[in-house]
Amino acid sequence: MTNLPTVREDSYLTLHYRIVIESGPGAGSIFIDTFDGRPATLQLGVGQWAPGMEQALLGRTEGDCFSIHLAADRAYGDRNPELVQRVSRQMLAENAGEDEAFSPGDLVSFTAPNGGQYSGVLKEIDDQGALFDFNHPLAGRALRIDIDLLGVI
Repeated sequence: MTNLPTVREDSYLTLHYRIVIESGPGAGSIFIDTFDGRPATLQLGVGQWAPGMEQALLGRTEGDCFSIHLAADRAYGDRNPELVQRVSRQMLAENAGEDEAFSPGDLVSFTAPNGGQYSGVLKEIDDQGALFDFNHPLAGRALRIDIDLLGVI
């Protein structure tokens, strides 16, 4: 019997995965699916996946195929109503350009005062400004993640 590599907190993975929304808006729909294309790569411990999602991979072995079910608080957390905010037309123009046209549902990127980037989903827009939801798109939703763990380094 061979000793197959096991997922650790600092592992680099090659995998196929599918994230299915199990609760909230869009329940039953697929958020992302790599099974029909090229495998994905994932470096654990650098924030590419939510900590609870990474935790569910620890101890798994190269070649494992499995599904995990995560409540919202173990995936991307609960929705935070304070992250739904109004933005002035001036701030919108400064970040996206004067001539940019937006529609509800668009994902818009902003530059933070410290130079970092953050994104929000446009909920509504009028002459005065716009309402954005800066929660992660999967916040507040339970998830099922189907995984085919192809490689572990």
